[in-house]
Amino acid sequence: MLTRRSAHNLSVEELEQLLRLKRRESRIERFQQLSQQGHAVSEALLEAEIPARVSKKVVSPKASATNVMQAIPTAKQKFWGLWRRSPAKPRSKFLDRVLLSVEVLALLTLFGVIGSAYFSLQELNTEAALAQQSVVAQQKPVAPTAVPPIALVRLPGGHTPPTSPDGALPDVPLHLQKWVQPNRPNAPAMLAVETSPQSPTRLVIPKINIDAPIVAGVAWEDLKKGVGHLPGSANPGERGNIYLAAHNDIYGEIFRYLDKLEEGDDYFIYAGEQKFRYIVKQKRIISPTEVEVMLPTTEPVATLQTCYPYLIDTQRLVVIAELAE
Repeated sequence: MLTRRSAHNLSVEELEQLLRLKRRESRIERFQQLSQQGHAVSEALLEAEIPARVSKKVVSPKASATNVMQAIPTAKQKFWGLWRRSPAKPRSKFLDRVLLSVEVLALLTLFGVIGSAYFSLQELNTEAALAQQSVVAQQKPVAPTAVPPIALVRLPGGHTPPTSPDGALPDVPLHLQKWVQPNRPNAPAMLAVETSPQSPTRLVIPKINIDAPIVAGVAWEDLKKGVGHLPGSANPGERGNIYLAAHNDIYGEIFRYLDKLEEGDDYFIYAGEQKFRYIVKQKRIISPTEVEVMLPTTEPVATLQTCYPYLIDTQRLVVIAELAE
């Protein structure tokens, strides 16, 4: 049983036992040879024992183990040949090159998509900055323009994400953007879009480093120029709801960090040189169809609105503040 296992897997005791068995077999074989040659039984036994006695005196356990290993080379080679696994074949160099080419191509494609989106955003923001500078330099009162109240139940400023295949597009057709009004009973027959000395002209939010012009209207083209003032909503300092909207990820990203405002923070709305301070009272995330936030109020409040979340734009973020005493 011991010789069926590899010599490398045998302990010293097992090797010594195997050596003793080998010696015994050798003595028996020698005894049989001597008996066949006509020696007496006592002589055959004596001569067969002499080599065994001598070997006991000179062979150490370590030497015994070495002798056993030398005695069974054939079994060792047999077991090693049966169980040794052949080495795995090396992968083709051509296949390695093909896989490397595919990985490099995928990385280049990814970098191309990211670069394209980045430059598109840069172009939009540059266009917005130029438009805002033009508004600040040339802001003048405009004669009232009558706008028929079309009842679109959707908040202004909505658009597809700028990272989408076609870029940022309004979610309401351009020719209807300027008519987005809350769907409420007893709406006036005509709504005037106008500027006056009481109209808002500038928004300053120190906490998030905003200092932007305010333009009349919340249509797609209006919001390229700055913060849009909803036609018909209140003016700064007046009783009612002054409603202001701006983008968060295109055209200057004016309201990019509007979600950082918390209750108690303040900001300022200017009407020409006159400054009005508002204190934040609540912040809400709503759906684009919750147009109730645009309705007039009995108290002087200001509502800031933008798309949310950043680069996804499926919801709306509104920050509502009250006029400070």
